[in-house]
Amino acid sequence: MASSIGTFDTNNQVEQPQNNTFALITLTTLFFMWGFITCLNDILIPYLKNAFSLTYTQAMLVQFCFFGAYFIVSIPAGTLVSKIGFKKGIITGLAIASLGCFLFYPAAAFGVYALFLGALFVLAAGITVLQVSANPFVSALGPAKTASSRLTMTQAFNSLGTTVAPFFGAWLIFSETNSAAQTDATAVQVPYLFLALTLLALAVVFAFIKLPELGKSEQSTPSIKTALKYTHLKLGAIGIFLYVGAEVAIGSFLVNFLHDPNIAGLNEAQAAKLIAYYWGGAMIGRFIGAVVMQKIEAGTVLAFNAVMAIVLLVVAVMSEGAVAKWSILAVGLFNSIMFPTIFSLAINKLGDAASHGAGLLCLAIVGGAIVPLFQGMLADVVGVQLSFLLPALCYVFIGYFGLKGHKPVNSSSER
Repeated sequence: MASSIGTFDTNNQVEQPQNNTFALITLTTLFFMWGFITCLNDILIPYLKNAFSLTYTQAMLVQFCFFGAYFIVSIPAGTLVSKIGFKKGIITGLAIASLGCFLFYPAAAFGVYALFLGALFVLAAGITVLQVSANPFVSALGPAKTASSRLTMTQAFNSLGTTVAPFFGAWLIFSETNSAAQTDATAVQVPYLFLALTLLALAVVFAFIKLPELGKSEQSTPSIKTALKYTHLKLGAIGIFLYVGAEVAIGSFLVNFLHDPNIAGLNEAQAAKLIAYYWGGAMIGRFIGAVVMQKIEAGTVLAFNAVMAIVLLVVAVMSEGAVAKWSILAVGLFNSIMFPTIFSLAINKLGDAASHGAGLLCLAIVGGAIVPLFQGMLADVVGVQLSFLLPALCYVFIGYFGLKGHKPVNSSSER
């Protein structure tokens, strides 16, 4: 198996503080953009569901195609980045993502759902290249012991993007009818054309800025089999799979959940704006988490957040009205630190096998394709509200990983 993160090596931290600060600032723009784009799917799903008269299962193909790209593209993306470097990898990812956004225009013009799914796949392929380049880059830009805190801080700007996106999407996509009565899919053309131009502009910017070089891995690169000997890495991959799946599934069903007369009875435009509370909670939680994890062990914080997410989901399923509404939205606050914390704990003490370990974790993001699809099937059978028990089960494993699963087993070989 080819290296998934090319030159990434957690043992070779970059020792250029001034350059590191500038690099972190510029990289946060990428976290913002892919958070913004990913969250737009939560607006796109109910819109396309009504435009094409889809079932919940069919509507969840949006997330299936989007996050399925992570599984298919991660390894080729890692191979590409290992050959052309992180900076060119970022530029390439931005260009591919821009192309995906441009493809929304003809997809809407022809009014074919399958074309939308194809455009989403191309868009997600570009974001995958960005993830493969930027996540390990941020982890390596400083001391290993604060990697979780550093990645959590940059991920907070990812959450800023997801917080702004619902207002942007609700305003442009639902602006004409302010309801589900859309007869075509042309309202998405302008928003995604704007995104395409923005991503293209970012690609040009990154072509002219300087980023520090990361340390090269040893010439004798360990195989994927070496990385898979680490139990905490394998458990971390399961954790990433379940976390991304749960987070995406919850966001995907929020508009329909809030539309329920027993919950809030909101129309699509109103419900779409409330999604900002879900993702805004994640943003606030990441800023808080970046500080808290300087003092408290990351695994402990992860386990606590998982338990709180389970409690809130159970309350949302068992109650109605404002209690159910605010319980489901509050899950975002406790989702906040999960991805960067699981990621950092899973690649901890992997040494030269960290490149393959990080690649495996990127593959596990495919959970965002699988879990929402299963929740869609469940929602078609038992209803949207009860279907939230599925993501609650996902957090049970994440709690275990935080308490015990993240601890390296073969200490002698990992140090």
